[in-house]
Amino acid sequence: MNFADLKLTRQFLNAIGEAGYESPTPIQIQAIPPIRSGQDVVGIAQTGTGKTAAFLLPILQLLKFAQGESPRCIILAPTKELVVQIFNEAIKFASYTDLRIVAFYGGVGPKRQIESVADGVDMIISTPGRFLEIYSKGFVSTKKIKHVVLDEADRMMDMGFMPQLRNIQEVIPSKRQNLLFSATFPPRVEKLSEEFLLWPTRIEVTPESTPVETVEQFKLALPNLRTKIAFIEWYIQNHLNEERLLIFTRKKEEAENLSKFLQRSFDFGVRSIHSNKGQNSRINAMNEFREGTIQILIATDVASRGIDVPETSMVINASVPSDPHDYIHRIGRTGRAFQHGTALTLYDPSERFALERIESLAQQKLIDFNDPPVLEAFETPRFEKQQQARKIDRELKKRDPNYQGAFHEKKSKGSRKRRR
Repeated sequence: MNFADLKLTRQFLNAIGEAGYESPTPIQIQAIPPIRSGQDVVGIAQTGTGKTAAFLLPILQLLKFAQGESPRCIILAPTKELVVQIFNEAIKFASYTDLRIVAFYGGVGPKRQIESVADGVDMIISTPGRFLEIYSKGFVSTKKIKHVVLDEADRMMDMGFMPQLRNIQEVIPSKRQNLLFSATFPPRVEKLSEEFLLWPTRIEVTPESTPVETVEQFKLALPNLRTKIAFIEWYIQNHLNEERLLIFTRKKEEAENLSKFLQRSFDFGVRSIHSNKGQNSRINAMNEFREGTIQILIATDVASRGIDVPETSMVINASVPSDPHDYIHRIGRTGRAFQHGTALTLYDPSERFALERIESLAQQKLIDFNDPPVLEAFETPRFEKQQQARKIDRELKKRDPNYQGAFHEKKSKGSRKRRR
């Protein structure tokens, strides 16, 4: 099948060809026809398989051309990076039309974004908070909105966006087309989606929460953070060559510290992106990584769903995400567009429980890393040992409510001494 078989008009076929797309992916083949016919759709497919084009192309064709002053479509995404990614794709696909497309996101003042809709707009791509902010100031009318898309719907509904989404639902017309897309869609989120859709067409190209098949997944047990850093340093020295490496950490402090360490150790570009970074800094780092100006990008999960760089050959998880769904999105940053990718998860003793949850969700065991190097034996600092012990205690208490824990045992011995 080719894109012409999906009954896309010539201006979009021309844009698709110029963008380098040769044939539609399974999610595009199954989603474009029902969206084009106006149906509500829930789309579930592995990350990196073309979900963005699956909803953008049919909606752009439904909009056809610039019309009036008020937006007719709003696309909501959880992060600034993902908004920018969708916006760039929309501009690319609409290059042979006069459709007016704008992006709203935080981190910068709203003045320029408000100015961008002054002469009329057809499609708004936005984070929920910034859309509500500009709407509340009276600069956007919602009366003409006919299409609403929630991209990465599980993240938005499961991570605190529900109040904002409900507020948006109250100010847009009830008669509209609703689309929800994501790589993961757990049952509790599906229940929440019932607030937004009525009798939707569910398209599940691959089993929910399945990692991309083109990504080879490895794991390596290491005793502490310092040893993890030593391994990353070894990997860069011996295996990176000219390829691009994406490293994920759980905390922004870890991302910043690792970035500074690698910048001191190597003379090529290393950047980090996390919630403390300004919007321009994050966008510039992303663009430099995409263009190859920098080889290594270090990010927290805030950016895991907005990085679309097919040349990313390797993802290293320097810390294991507590939510296994975040793992699926992290490793989905490599192996994109059906290219081969590699993912390696480094885990300390306290992270093995989170790793077990990941393997359970993915329904497969990660492969032990081949021939790990002999690294310097860094002793685990006392505070890190305590952190690991507390985390292990919490996990064991979840599994056994009667478990007292290592810290409880120490406290009991001390109290007996005091009583004597």
